[in-house]
Amino acid sequence: MNLFCKKNIDLHVHTNFSDGTFTPEEVVAYAIKSKLSAIAITDHDCIDGIVPCELAAQNTDLEIISGVELSAEINDFEIHIVGLLIDYKQDWFINKLKEIRLARLERMKKMIEKINQLGIDIKLEEVKVLCKDDGAIGRLHLARALFNKGITSSLREAFDRFIGANGPCYVKRFILSPKEVIEMIRNLNGIPVFAHPGNMRHDEAIPELISYGLMALEAFHTDHNQRKSQHYTSLAKKYNLLLSGGSDCHGDGKGFPLMGRVKVPYKILEKMRKTKNIEF
Repeated sequence: MNLFCKKNIDLHVHTNFSDGTFTPEEVVAYAIKSKLSAIAITDHDCIDGIVPCELAAQNTDLEIISGVELSAEINDFEIHIVGLLIDYKQDWFINKLKEIRLARLERMKKMIEKINQLGIDIKLEEVKVLCKDDGAIGRLHLARALFNKGITSSLREAFDRFIGANGPCYVKRFILSPKEVIEMIRNLNGIPVFAHPGNMRHDEAIPELISYGLMALEAFHTDHNQRKSQHYTSLAKKYNLLLSGGSDCHGDGKGFPLMGRVKVPYKILEKMRKTKNIEF
């Protein structure tokens, strides 16, 4: 596969409606600057950034793909599933996302309480101001708040000292089963994708995910080197899965914008659309 074809896409992008720092308008502008032909808006537990991105992309050649990123737990470890090409304007789905985001807010309150118990002054309002109204508040927002106040010298330190999975202020959040997540995406006529599997490090879970309806592996990702990308390309072929790929761009949330750093050919999106038309 020639990953350096002229028409490239990015099927994993976040806006400030979840834990990205770019507004929809900034996301679209950066995608055009990066000479991308299509991007998927895949905010955590939130679809509110899709329409603003579509509006910002009007009168341009940039395609906006509807998406979402959801978390699941399998055998006591967390995985992320991206849903692509979803019919997201369904009331049951919108209500489910609201429920998940409310659980996120309760989790944030508990983490802040733990941080306060360590004698560190951080308030919920200082975190919420970094998140869009009714957006999906998360640990990256809390890490940014801690960094902004000079409590940590970096976002990474915030996770290492306080809110990482092994940190003293970590709180496990409401999470769905992989079966629930994949069935939700399939019920939205979407393509469920195992996101950044090289980071998850649990390839043994792939057959089980397939049994629930998984359709694709995110083989190409900014955290995947060439060896990992080849590995997941081979696994996709072995299991007859589609390929996907994206930067997982969070604006400046990961230090600098990542869009354009992963070369994903447009034909991957074309194959998804063709498969969706056959499957659904």
